[in-house]
Amino acid sequence: MSETGIFARNERLFGSMDRLRDVRVIIFGVGGVGSWCAESLVRSGVGHLTIVDQDRVVESNINRQLMATTKTVGRVKVEALRERLLDINPDADIVAIEGAYNKTTADSYDLSPYDYIIDAIDSLSCKTELLLRASRTGATVFSSMGAALKVDPTRVRVAEFWDVRGCPLGAAIRKKMRQNKTLPAKKFLCVYDDEVLPNVGEGESNGTTAHITGIFGLTLAGLVIKDIYSRR
Repeated sequence: MSETGIFARNERLFGSMDRLRDVRVIIFGVGGVGSWCAESLVRSGVGHLTIVDQDRVVESNINRQLMATTKTVGRVKVEALRERLLDINPDADIVAIEGAYNKTTADSYDLSPYDYIIDAIDSLSCKTELLLRASRTGATVFSSMGAALKVDPTRVRVAEFWDVRGCPLGAAIRKKMRQNKTLPAKKFLCVYDDEVLPNVGEGESNGTTAHITGIFGLTLAGLVIKDIYSRR
């Protein structure tokens, strides 16, 4: 199968695929949001993608995570996703890192080679650490705010980090940054949604749906592709 065949329709929009093929993207967190972002980037022709996540697929992931099926339960998420992405484009350079990003591990991640850094982390402290460090690099940064407790797709929005409104996660990150007196070094766009529904079922985790997490992930990928396209 030729690459020209895979990306024939992309070329009708972009012309040369060289920029997409050469760009380097890293995604932190490949759950309900990050997995959809990763697939969209590879299907769009991004040639170099690094995916980072410490978790394994569990049964409760199946409702919203791209690589989560009854056959992949128990597998390392990044390995299952990498396998799927290479089925889409065997020529893509997909690096899978099984690991967490936090204050303890942050120095082990070299962010300097990347053109785009995508934050799809759930943890407040880990997310804050990544956004602060990523904002000090030369990369373009895009971030997902909270995608749980939502069902209305028409309320998904994109805004600069300090302009995000109605998102409890976004508010918590800003509060944490102000308290620590450590702010991002540059502006970055976020995908968010101001709908916050109550949990009505049992369990400790927040309710989530595939269409909302998918829209978040696809929108993040769209921001990358739009930025690349605008720089042609």
